[in-house]
Amino acid sequence: MITLVRVDNRLIHGQVVEAWLPHLKVSRVVVADDEAASSPLVRAAMALAVPSAIEVLILPLSQVDFASLSRDSLKTLVLLRDVAAAPFCQGQGLKLEHLNLGNVHFGTGRKQVSPSVFLTEDELRTLARLGAEGVRVEARAVPSEKPVELAELQERWGRA
Repeated sequence: MITLVRVDNRLIHGQVVEAWLPHLKVSRVVVADDEAASSPLVRAAMALAVPSAIEVLILPLSQVDFASLSRDSLKTLVLLRDVAAAPFCQGQGLKLEHLNLGNVHFGTGRKQVSPSVFLTEDELRTLARLGAEGVRVEARAVPSEKPVELAELQERWGRA
């Protein structure tokens, strides 16, 4: 059972471990990321950061069985590095209901839409498509923050 899909350039870090994991009460964290999966050092550091009672899977994006994750009973947090990965995962069987944008860093062509999220026009279009399909899209770094919903993200992007 997918509890939340989170886009965060940093994947597993303090906000995830200290805020999201206790808030969501998940039993499993899946990092679907080619770069993280290819580095033994990154895999080890991420796995050590998560409490031992929580299962951690760090796999290349194309090797995650999203359909099985969506069907089983384990509450799961899926972490993706970028917005483009979300529709790919959907196409691989991910039942995507709630997409949280945590930290999407500044870069060329990006506009700030929340304190920690910067989006390109293509990413905003991707999020709009997901929203039109019924996915709840929001930006917030930690659960205690007020979420910035998709309509507000689009408005802020247009003003930036």
